[in-house]
Amino acid sequence: VQLQASGGGLVQAGGSLRLSCAASGRTFSNNIMGWFRRAPGKEREFVAAITWSGGSTYQPDSVKGRFTISRDNAKNTVYLQMNSLKPEDTAVYYCAARGSGITVLSYSPRAYYFWGQGTQVTVSS
Repeated sequence: VQLQASGGGLVQAGGSLRLSCAASGRTFSNNIMGWFRRAPGKEREFVAAITWSGGSTYQPDSVKGRFTISRDNAKNTVYLQMNSLKPEDTAVYYCAARGSGITVLSYSPRAYYFWGQGTQVTVSS
């Protein structure tokens, strides 16, 4: 699976952005998809994950209620809707895929085998 993230940019605190991750490859619909972020000087951080069908999602408390992950298997795309953005959300955001046929959601970057190139999100105060 090849992944291409887009939709990042500069936004004021309280604003919204929607990130997209377009996947190529026939096995996209069989992949659990996730979003991660890395802020300067920090470790990569889990943001959200979604199952094959989109029926289950998993997010940490830091973004729960503000960020929503979704997917459209017909378009081979996963989305991250980010609302009420804060300056601390500033980071490079990456989409990732767990691998075909894996059924367990995970927050660990090591559990994801395919990665996109990242898109920069900057939130100004």
